[in-house]
Amino acid sequence: MALLVGVALIVGSWNSKPAAPTPQKVRLARLVIDPAQLARYKVLLKEGVEAAMQKEPGVLTLYAVFEKKRPNHLTILEMYADEAAYQAHIKTPHFLKYKQGTLAMVQELELVETDPLIPELKIK
Repeated sequence: MALLVGVALIVGSWNSKPAAPTPQKVRLARLVIDPAQLARYKVLLKEGVEAAMQKEPGVLTLYAVFEKKRPNHLTILEMYADEAAYQAHIKTPHFLKYKQGTLAMVQELELVETDPLIPELKIK
């Protein structure tokens, strides 16, 4: 009997995935960029996002989308492990380079704090 219980536990563990941490800080950044500077803005944003995703384990997602009808309007989905990860992120050299490099390009910025419907749901 003990052997059957042990086998069931082993088989059950093969199918279960380790639980990933639930993000504690999720928000939307809505921006309007000067159309004349949009190409340069995209270069700086891409560079900053790639650096954050590669170098910062506390940055879970930075996903930027541009509107088709208004290509200088974008929304960024930001997901951080916790507030400390966000605070660390905004002090990194790559974020500061992005922020300083795009200050004159950003015409509007709205930061929307959110409550996820299913916090444990992960982006594939």
